Amino acid sequence: MFGIIRPCRNRMGAELRSAWLSHLCGMCLSLRDEHGHLSRLVTNYDGLMISAAVEAQSGVSRRSAGPCALRGMKSADVTIGSGARLAASVSLVLASLKIEDHVDDGDGLAGRVGWAGRAVARRWASKGLGTASDLGFDASVMVDAVRRQPEVEAGAGLGSSVLLVTEPTETATAFAVGQTAIIAGRPGNVEPLREVGRLFGRVAHLIDAVEDLEEDRACGAWNPLLATGTPVEEAHRLCLDAVAGIRLALGDVEFTDARLVHKLLVHELEESIIRVFGKRRRHEYPAGKPRWSDPGSGLWAYPRLNWQRQPRGCFEGCGAFLYMCGTCQFCCRDPFPGPWSDKRRDGCDPGSDCGPNCDCDCNCCPCD
Repeated sequence: MFGIIRPCRNRMGAELRSAWLSHLCGMCLSLRDEHGHLSRLVTNYDGLMISAAVEAQSGVSRRSAGPCALRGMKSADVTIGSGARLAASVSLVLASLKIEDHVDDGDGLAGRVGWAGRAVARRWASKGLGTASDLGFDASVMVDAVRRQPEVEAGAGLGSSVLLVTEPTETATAFAVGQTAIIAGRPGNVEPLREVGRLFGRVAHLIDAVEDLEEDRACGAWNPLLATGTPVEEAHRLCLDAVAGIRLALGDVEFTDARLVHKLLVHELEESIIRVFGKRRRHEYPAGKPRWSDPGSGLWAYPRLNWQRQPRGCFEGCGAFLYMCGTCQFCCRDPFPGPWSDKRRDGCDPGSDCGPNCDCDCNCCPCD
């Protein structure tokens, strides 16, 4: 789908990590079995959220799978049934639309070999729509919504709301996530899950826009933030509000086991926002370029947290590592930069009451 949820195995705990891997492998095998090996390329972390949402409402359904190179030649229990098939169908349809978009824009590999890209897109769209039909729903709703995107973008200008631009994405993801309730036999969950999907689509679109902002500005490509004059701070606020809305909507859903869905759609989505915007409180939106909430004083003035990463070489990184150890930055500074990569890292959070299996109902910052 979008690739914005990137779970960390160290944050998830053993039980949720195992469940997450079951959905990932189940989706991959479902794609292989129904649509061929090439279709496994669309396996993604965001797509397995669909499978996880179905299982969270209906109960666990697993089978044993043989060794796989991507699992270190280990066997595993993988998800089977309608949830994995729905995730595969949605991912195929959205991937086909993304390829078509690249072909139309003339960018990426698909843009360079347009005829091949269109052929793959048509094949995946046909197969995804076929699986959706077998499951009893019409995925053309998603297709129609996403294909409205160019028209919506053409009508957006300075002063327009950026939410007008994100609406087609929101509609497509709302339909996909809401459909999990139908597949699971929980019609009462449809509306809150559609709200979850709508807000997830909003966050995904905005994060994608922010990540591409500098590149789009440099090459003159269309970007929703540039086209509508929306500041990065406003995009950040909209993302934070969307995650708060997702948390509330999930509270209205009747789940059998909500832990993995809560982890992915609340905590890991918050992590994605932090990765792109940095960790800031809601009321802090200083003018100018976004900055990390870096303590940056005293012994912690070095190394600085940079908005644009500035990786260090081997020896400089070793020096930074030793200095950070000696000044307790790994355990006390929050956030702190990676000594070599310069990536933002979260410090220890002793105040968090989220356990490793995310079985809380808290309003804490992303648990580490």
